[in-house]
Amino acid sequence: MQEDSSRSPSYTVACEDYVHVVEFSPFTSGTPASLLAYGGNQYVVVGTCLFQEEDVEIEGVEFNVLRAFHHELRVDALAWSPESRLDRIPTIRLCTAAADRKLRLLTSDLQDRHEVKVMEGHTSYINHLVFEPTEGKQIASVSDDHTCRSKPTVLRLRSPGMSVCWHPEEVFKLMVAEKKGTIRFYDLVTQQAILSLDCGTLISADWCLTNTIKVGAVAGNDWLIWDITRSSYPQEKRPAHIDKARLFKWSRANENLFATTGCPGKISSQLFIHHLGHPQPVMIGSAPVGSGLSWHRTLPLCAVGGDRKLCFWMTEM
Repeated sequence: MQEDSSRSPSYTVACEDYVHVVEFSPFTSGTPASLLAYGGNQYVVVGTCLFQEEDVEIEGVEFNVLRAFHHELRVDALAWSPESRLDRIPTIRLCTAAADRKLRLLTSDLQDRHEVKVMEGHTSYINHLVFEPTEGKQIASVSDDHTCRSKPTVLRLRSPGMSVCWHPEEVFKLMVAEKKGTIRFYDLVTQQAILSLDCGTLISADWCLTNTIKVGAVAGNDWLIWDITRSSYPQEKRPAHIDKARLFKWSRANENLFATTGCPGKISSQLFIHHLGHPQPVMIGSAPVGSGLSWHRTLPLCAVGGDRKLCFWMTEM
């Protein structure tokens, strides 16, 4: 992989500070625009994005800030609630994780009501969190403390929890990926694992929510894909990043599209967009000190945070 074959972003949006995490809402906002949140040192910004692929009158991207929240520490992870909408009665609700081992539930009506509810429980660094996707009444989070927590449930893990995903329809099914390389699917009613997948030590995993038999992960330099109906071992495994891989995310628009990022190198971080039918990445992007990774809800477009900017890459289906 030559560094010079990388593509600069399709679109960028300037930010006031370094962006550590970025997340498109995976839920409809009730308007044509998508909700997007990004966070960094002591702040979270919530806004709307509309791209020229969605509206011919827009050149590139139109980003409007709806609200900035003060956040006591750097934001390390962020998740959207399905309750966030902009039609009828506007409501913004998201949850963050920070280095003080606490979750913060941020709620705003974008007028005069803004609440921050601090939630404790984890005893070590929180790596990832997700809302229950149908009503948003529960949050699941995984931590270096070897637990997955979703009040009142505490699932004891055998190694640090790296990623957690909720089944889009079956609200009692949760996927938890552990650092030692085991991905387990839990039934939250019985609190028992119903299935497990195996690989080497993993850093990040994702459940393909448009086709839930597919699971992907990055481990070392490689990406791995499972078909959970066939085997507990990966169907496919390929090297991707020269340095260690950092994140794996499935596209929400196309079940055969996924993205991986490399750990931030000395100069830049690489973003690879892969298509399951192709041995090589279909697109390579690089961002100076890039951080975070999120796919748009309906477009084959992903976002990465960077130094005082958001970078967006559009890819072909």
